[in-house]
Amino acid sequence: MIDLRPYKSLGGGNHGWLNTRHHFSFADYRDDERLNWGALRVWNDDEIAAGAGFPAHPHANMEIITYVRHGAITHGDNLGNKGRTKAGDVQVMSAGTGIRHAEYNLEPDQTTIFQIWIMPDTRGGAPEWGTKSFPKEDRSGRFVVLASGQAADSDALRIRSDARVIGVTLKSGQTADYPLAAGRHLYLVPATGFVDINGQRAAARDGVAVADETLLRFTAIEDSEIIMVDAA
Repeated sequence: MIDLRPYKSLGGGNHGWLNTRHHFSFADYRDDERLNWGALRVWNDDEIAAGAGFPAHPHANMEIITYVRHGAITHGDNLGNKGRTKAGDVQVMSAGTGIRHAEYNLEPDQTTIFQIWIMPDTRGGAPEWGTKSFPKEDRSGRFVVLASGQAADSDALRIRSDARVIGVTLKSGQTADYPLAAGRHLYLVPATGFVDINGQRAAARDGVAVADETLLRFTAIEDSEIIMVDAA
């Protein structure tokens, strides 16, 4: 099953400083058919104006992954963590028993991000935050795990869920195959480009929900960057 969710069908809206689209029910957007996809709970496509951002607010019992597509995001939290994550890189916050943080675009231009929330395998635990650089050239034609709860993915940022956040870049005409294990849920969004996935075509910022497939063949119709979550 491969279900295309076009960008224009997503919830959300333009709040001036923030233009956001929700792939799943979030905030004021409610769609009982789009509550989650396996352990994946939230995928927001955010455009944040220069000098704007999210003031301090709390989270608990959620794995929150931010993939920066353009610009940079600056994080600060009540644990004393501070950091700037730039385009192509990733930050992870394991909220655990509770954390309070703020995120701002302190850049001179608009910043765009995917913010992804994944439900943890167990509740609680001490909150943590981290960021890591993932050069896009290292993902050329191959799937690179950016964040993972699987022990084998030692180079990825750690999350507390049986899930993986993965990136790949493909040149026009290039293909890459991704095996999907039984019982897994895959959700992907092309950050840029236009791709074919087993005959289903998706443009930049469209969502694609996948289940009950054993092998996915990605073919780039044009140069593309793809981010996806493989979750239980």
